[in-house]
Amino acid sequence: MAVYALAFIAFSIDLARRSAAVGSTEAAVGATNEAPASVAGAKASGGGSVSTLNRISSRMADDAVTPYGRSASLRVGVSLTVLGWALHLVAAVLRGLAADRVPWANMYEFAMTGTLLIVTVFLIVLTRTDLRFLGTFVTGMVVILLGIGALQYYVEVAPLPPALQSVWLVIHVFVASLGTGFFALGFALSFVQLLQSRREERAGTAKSSRLRFLATLPSAFTLENLAYRVNIIGFILWTFTLMAGSVWAERAWGRYWGWDTKEVWTFIIWVIYAGYIHARATRGWRGSRSAWLAIIGFAAVMFNFGIVNVFFKGLHAYSGL
Repeated sequence: MAVYALAFIAFSIDLARRSAAVGSTEAAVGATNEAPASVAGAKASGGGSVSTLNRISSRMADDAVTPYGRSASLRVGVSLTVLGWALHLVAAVLRGLAADRVPWANMYEFAMTGTLLIVTVFLIVLTRTDLRFLGTFVTGMVVILLGIGALQYYVEVAPLPPALQSVWLVIHVFVASLGTGFFALGFALSFVQLLQSRREERAGTAKSSRLRFLATLPSAFTLENLAYRVNIIGFILWTFTLMAGSVWAERAWGRYWGWDTKEVWTFIIWVIYAGYIHARATRGWRGSRSAWLAIIGFAAVMFNFGIVNVFFKGLHAYSGL
């Protein structure tokens, strides 16, 4: 967790440097505008391509208003995240070896494995698309969830209840955790999309300069499209989670569906994301409305994990608390 905290600091420093870079660019533009018209005209003819420069990362055009070059703090942040992921993986494997089973049978272990998969999804996506600007959010969320898991959910290694002694524990919970990783990334993208959309609406006003680093990030349109793709992958995995859970329920309790609290909330999450995908694809729900649906969906996922698992009683009460 300490390594993730250091990565969070490095990513935060990068955001501060982005803000400083935007401020320097705005100052340079202001100085240029104050120059004589003849000189300004000459510079504009030679520098127009720079002001409209688009950086392209692995599969996505970065259409940021202000281009942002290489950053040592970004490289440090990613390196620390990879190191933290490796240590995190070792800890999960050791927990599984100590328990002689997969390490996701109670709330503490699910928090450990779930956050590990969130970081895994983030690092995998980084190999295709430059989303390092989300590093502050991802590492910050992982630190918070791991801290809550260690302080509130920690339990000693214990044998599995009879209902969990099934291969479906491996399949069902792992796929659900992986889907949560994609939903978390989609949530981060949708949140930044809302901030970026507001900045674009207020462009040219005094309020638009509050979060200057947003000018170095992709446009709200690009962020929305990427969030949609990520959430679709999460939705596919969550659909399999729902189906696998039904099969497991039939084998454990003799019925596919019983309106247990956990089952109901899993279905509610599925409905929210199905509505998000359907509304955006067929009803033209773009922009802020689609972003809010994605955020509500992830809030339901967190409610399912942190509230339903702990405070609601039912056949799925395996928190270990």
